[in-house]
Amino acid sequence: MKPSLLTLTLTWLVLVVLTLAGAGLGDGASPGLGLTLIVATITALKGGLVIEEFLEVSGATPGIRYPVRLFGLLVPVCMLLVFLYGPQIAQLTRLAGD
Repeated sequence: MKPSLLTLTLTWLVLVVLTLAGAGLGDGASPGLGLTLIVATITALKGGLVIEEFLEVSGATPGIRYPVRLFGLLVPVCMLLVFLYGPQIAQLTRLAGD
């Protein structure tokens, strides 16, 4: 079922607020696990809203719906992993000549 114009407008407004909140955090917050968790949560919320309301994957076949939703969850998880294990990931992914 297609979302109504009101639903799309409210979703867009929530996305704008979350984007401004993220920009505010990036401007004045000090880096750390707490900030990374907040940014990852904002990313997951924004991704979920876009996936569900604008891409309308709830009406897609499971072969499309599940991978798209999984991608929306993997991005914030990867953000946390890079924060927690950044040097190890860099070591694993470096070029052999370095």
